[in-house]
Amino acid sequence: MSAVKGWQVERMEIPEGCNIILGQSHFIKTVEDLFEALVTSSPGLQFGIAFCEASEPCLIRRDGNSPDLVEAAVRNALALSAGHAFVVLIRNGYPINVLNRIKEVQEVCGIFAATANPLEVLVFETEQGRGIAGVVDGFSSRGVEEESHVEARKNLLRNIIGYKR
Repeated sequence: MSAVKGWQVERMEIPEGCNIILGQSHFIKTVEDLFEALVTSSPGLQFGIAFCEASEPCLIRRDGNSPDLVEAAVRNALALSAGHAFVVLIRNGYPINVLNRIKEVQEVCGIFAATANPLEVLVFETEQGRGIAGVVDGFSSRGVEEESHVEARKNLLRNIIGYKR
């Protein structure tokens, strides 16, 4: 049995105006399939993908249509270096626009987070390698919304973002 050698908290780099999607998959063709899912989801979407290959040669696989987002995704993946984890950074779109497409990719096992908030990832290390234990997405709750907060939420969804009518 392999013992836990250590724990680390890795803060993900999220460029200004972007969202991050952090997930886990199981196969080398993840990068190509995620690329296809993203590029066909929205014509103006810019993205970068990085995937931590967990079997030999254990490389960070990468792709995308925005070189700066590909580079940032690679930096995040290198910080994690956790088995079959993937990082997607998107600009000119929101996770709500692409999450179902990503979840439908055959290799995707699950999603840890999809956010524009600061994101910290709890990573543990054993003799075999590294894995993701969980994430801290944003900040702790500070209370319960009041009527003014309800109105502000509805205004954001209906008038600013345009998701509700």
